[in-house]
Amino acid sequence: MISAHGLAVARGGREVAVMSQAEIVDALLAVIGRPGATDAEFEAVALRVFAYQFTHNAPYRRFAQQRGRTPLTVRRWRDIPAVPIKAFKDLTLSCCPPDAAERVFMTSGTTGSGHGRSYHPTLAVYDASMLSGFAARIMRGRERIRMGILFPDEAALPNSSLAHYLALAKDRFGTPDSAVFVGPGGLDLDALLAALSEAEASGEPTALLGATYAFVPVMDALAAQGRRFALPPGSFLFDTGGFKGQSREIEPDAFYDALSEAFGVPRESCLNMYGMTELSTQFYDDGNAVCPPVKSGPHWIRSRVVDPLTGADVPEGETGVLVHHDLAHFNSVSAILTEDAGVIVPGGFRLLGRVEGSASRGCSVAVAEFLAAAQG
Repeated sequence: MISAHGLAVARGGREVAVMSQAEIVDALLAVIGRPGATDAEFEAVALRVFAYQFTHNAPYRRFAQQRGRTPLTVRRWRDIPAVPIKAFKDLTLSCCPPDAAERVFMTSGTTGSGHGRSYHPTLAVYDASMLSGFAARIMRGRERIRMGILFPDEAALPNSSLAHYLALAKDRFGTPDSAVFVGPGGLDLDALLAALSEAEASGEPTALLGATYAFVPVMDALAAQGRRFALPPGSFLFDTGGFKGQSREIEPDAFYDALSEAFGVPRESCLNMYGMTELSTQFYDDGNAVCPPVKSGPHWIRSRVVDPLTGADVPEGETGVLVHHDLAHFNSVSAILTEDAGVIVPGGFRLLGRVEGSASRGCSVAVAEFLAAAQG
């Protein structure tokens, strides 16, 4: 039970302190600000975040109790129960009252019947997580670079985590002449091509960042014009999110070959970010010279590959379903069972696409079990 003093109390008298929202935020900002974390340090914070979510997130608490997992019984971060990602479309999973959230990020709703929602009572932790990860994995010691954004801005999509993410990237790491090239009328191809021509002529490194599907019409237009760019050394391309039915699907090797040819950027400088609305931290690779590349995140997120029916880890090197445990996603649930197939490898994991067959059925069973437990 939860006492009036913010302690989870076992019958045997053991107590687990439940931090306040302000204490959780301060602790997470401190974790993100450090250069690294040992497994023991990660686990200590993960258990305290779990106690907070168990206390304040009623549907999650009911699910965890049904599994026999409480702050008094869970001793390892790997044993913290993971919520199937589709459950975000059916339930409000928030520790704060939804109307008290500073920002609500919503999924695109391109699959299934509704939108998943993530409630953020403050963006301080999300922003710190994004900026720290982007600086380390994308900027790599560089202060600023000219950016072209191939995605609508926050004014157009206020509930898009990607719009917010790219706005942070542009504002913190872009030069003053960085620009957004997708407006109310769609892609401003003429302005984009003019900016690329200027970068090519000036020798100033340039970065193009946007949804994966947004690059396809640009490449098609260049091909139709018989035109190619040779962007200056130090330039990079950054895509995320896949195609989502917004353009034709292109296999990864063919996609990155086409990007490299169209913009004159080597494949090792074609970077992909793997993230989702249901997380507050992103994963990166070190380029797509080889597909699929190894992806990894910062020290405040950990990943497992599991059997979705049992929740048990599969042996390293074997394919299963990815579970991510993101300390920064403190207001909802930190442990997310995705529908992405992956394999743990040295240095991170390889993302293998959407689950299929028995793994997909296992994810559907996990969703049904969660909803039955969480709704009481």
